[in-house]
Order: sequence, then structure tokens, then C-alpha cells
Amino acid sequence: MNVRSFVLLVGLAVSAGCGALRNDRAAGAPPSDPPQLETTVASLGVVGDALADPAPVGRSDSPSASAPLTPRLLESEPFRIGPEDMLDVQVWKNSDLSRVVPVRPDGMISLPLVNDIRAAGLTPVELRAQITTRLAEFIPSPEVSVIVREVHSVKVAVLGNVKMPGHYELKSPATVLELIARAQGLTEFADRGRIVVLRQNGTSTTRIPFNYRKVAEGPEQDNFSVFPGDIIVVP
Repeated sequence: MNVRSFVLLVGLAVSAGCGALRNDRAAGAPPSDPPQLETTVASLGVVGDALADPAPVGRSDSPSASAPLTPRLLESEPFRIGPEDMLDVQVWKNSDLSRVVPVRPDGMISLPLVNDIRAAGLTPVELRAQITTRLAEFIPSPEVSVIVREVHSVKVAVLGNVKMPGHYELKSPATVLELIARAQGLTEFADRGRIVVLRQNGTSTTRIPFNYRKVAEGPEQDNFSVFPGDIIVVP
């Protein structure tokens, strides 16, 4: 039913009801309840509602059908120091104890008086608190600051049939497609439908399929974000 037909039906129903009321008054009878009019208008109202808010064709109320993938961004968690990062440790009014130090592969850094202290896995605030506690054994009320000068520990590996395989540092959130682009793209022998992302979850490894063709032509959410430590394998 189109809108013009709907309006015409409403007009006819209202006219019929008003005519019945005029006939009752002319005959001296008390006005009768117009249940038929109410029923008609109510029915037409239902039809009007259906016209005003039609159900879209093909829509699914299942959350999984419409909920987009939510990639984890690098800034969603506090930054934790890792091997190869460069730290600037400053002790206020004590230049002899201040150092710019790299985090060793074993996760440790070396400082005067403190000697070796673990930095990997800690936030700069947590490391600052530990250095302050260690220095308090030698100097009164030390004021320490820890600044991350360079980040080299957040990496993703791209292996296989790409033009420049290797490890790539992440300075900001990035997707699988962006990492493949940083590896100069796929070679002519790459199997675009069988790319996989290997993601470490504790002691287990999760394999996440990535279909290059589907992502290039399909929804944007299929191009998910990478995690630090991911390995993108292009067969």
C-alpha cells in the first residue's frame, strides 16, 4: 500500500464515522459508540506504522552479523619497556648517576650504584619507582625520572613471499595490509588466499587466516590490526 492509498482510507474511515454521528443526532438518539471506526483507525494505524518503519530486507538481528571486529590498538595498554629500547635515566642534581642506557637482550640495564636492574616488562613509572628504592640506600630522597628515548622492542615479522622480508618496528597501530606494504608488497609467487598471522598467546600459538584478495575487495574490518610479536607468513 502506498502513502496516497493509506491517506485515502483514513479519510473514508473518518467521513463514515462522522456521518454515523450526524444520523444519530438527527434521530434524537444518544450518540452511539463507534467501535467500528476505532477498529478501522487502529488497523490503519498499524498499517501506517508498517509503512513508516518498514523492515529492511536481509537484515539480521544477530550481533555477530553486524558487530565489527574491534582491533586492539597499541595505545590501549600502558607502554612496557622491552629489549633494545633506549632509556634516559636522570637523577636530579646528580649528573654522575644519570645515564642514557640501552635495554640489553636479557631485559636488564646497568646504572651506577644500582648495578643491574630489570627494565623489560615494566612501565617507565614502575622502573622509576624501583630505581628510586635502590638509590635510597645510598643517597637521601633521590628524585629519579625515566624517559623512553627510542622504542625498538615493538616489532612484527613479515616472512615468505614478500619483496623485503624482515622485522618491522611499530611506532603506531598498524594493520596486516600496512605491514605487507612496508615489506614492499607481495611477490608474483605469493598465494594471496593463504596468508596467515601467527600470534603468541602465552605458551600457545594462534593461527589467524588473512585472505589478501578478500581484504582488498571486501569490508575494512577484515584488515585487522597486528599485535607486537606477530609473525605474518606469506606462502
